[in-house]
Amino acid sequence: MFSKTIFRKQQLKFMLFNLIAFTVIFAIFSIIIFSQVQSTLFSKTDEELLSFKEMMTDNNPDSLRPPPQKEGFDQASPAKERQRNAPNPRIIVVHWDNAGNILNENEIGTLFYENYLHNYKLDNRNMDEITMTTINDLYHFRYILFKDSNDQDETAYTQLMINVDAEQTIISNFEKLIIICSAIFIVLSISASFILSRKMMKPIIHSWNKQAEFVENASHELRTPLTIIQNKLEMLLTAPQERIADKFENIALSLSETQRLSKLTSDLLTLARADSQETQLVKQFIHVDAFVQGVCAPYKEIAESQDKHFWLNLNCSFTIEADETRLHQLLVILLDNALKYTYENDSIGVKTYAEDQKIVVEVSDTGIGIKEENIQYIFDRFYREDKARSRETGGVGLGLSIAQWIVSKHNGTIKVIKSPNKGTTFIVKLPK
Repeated sequence: MFSKTIFRKQQLKFMLFNLIAFTVIFAIFSIIIFSQVQSTLFSKTDEELLSFKEMMTDNNPDSLRPPPQKEGFDQASPAKERQRNAPNPRIIVVHWDNAGNILNENEIGTLFYENYLHNYKLDNRNMDEITMTTINDLYHFRYILFKDSNDQDETAYTQLMINVDAEQTIISNFEKLIIICSAIFIVLSISASFILSRKMMKPIIHSWNKQAEFVENASHELRTPLTIIQNKLEMLLTAPQERIADKFENIALSLSETQRLSKLTSDLLTLARADSQETQLVKQFIHVDAFVQGVCAPYKEIAESQDKHFWLNLNCSFTIEADETRLHQLLVILLDNALKYTYENDSIGVKTYAEDQKIVVEVSDTGIGIKEENIQYIFDRFYREDKARSRETGGVGLGLSIAQWIVSKHNGTIKVIKSPNKGTTFIVKLPK
């Protein structure tokens, strides 16, 4: 119940973090898009205003007049020349005097002046800058105001105005679209954040459960030998005058459990270091066949003493770069399992060969084998297919987990298959 509360709180945090991240990203993206659209729409009008201003201030009055017709020709000027000399018809030129009165009312047009500019006041705070203004709270204009350079007339300021209602309508519609999309995006972000938070919690919950299972199994495995050792030592204390020979069985069992406890502690330490990435490989060049033969030599003698057949089929003359200590540990784990789960007259074999630029080592036996449905769990920590049998042989289910870690650290693979007749075969593939 406590763990579920923790998971729920953590999932809520992940959901909030994802939602905030999505919202910030979309907000930045929207601001960039909106500003780009706005600047793009107004760039043409601003360019025309600046170009018109240059034509009016270059002291060339003829630049605003249409080009003269040449004698003997009735056709109009070329289109490009007309376009170059003629200003945009959308631009309105307003001349102001120092008192803020419009001087060219007739040129502007009486109707336009009375409807739009009658109450319009001169604002000379933004000189030589393109500025946005609204007339009658309806019509949007962009303008540039600059001082008139001609001292022979009453004109003090010249204002170039261009109507941008169309551009402003596009921006307003785009702004509404952004707001609608933002609302939809927030709803989708909440859903996506919830789904992602659940997916993010799955490996955490899995790791939590694995850790709890690991601690529980480790505690159980540690408690059993400690209990046996404690009981046997307490029995020895009840008879302090007895000879060692009379209590040999209790002492031997305590020593056996101590050795088992030491091996278990060593395996747990190996896995803990593997999880924390503390263990580093010390690689060196190893001749595969010679190395395998050296490791298998004592196990061949053990197998013969147990009336088991041990065979070698070494066909790999290559040299690989690997950690000799860890590879030795790997083969010991596989050979120990083969010896533990075979009976008299069973066969144990090691085979080496090269395949697809990889070194292959197979350790097979004709022992009790593994059920097909249990093969997928064989490398899990503390997994034992037959717990009673494992207790007799001293296994705790950590060896194959360590073997898999050693192989993965060498960028290789390990798998187990059922032998054609009976028993199992472990296949290890390592890169050359």
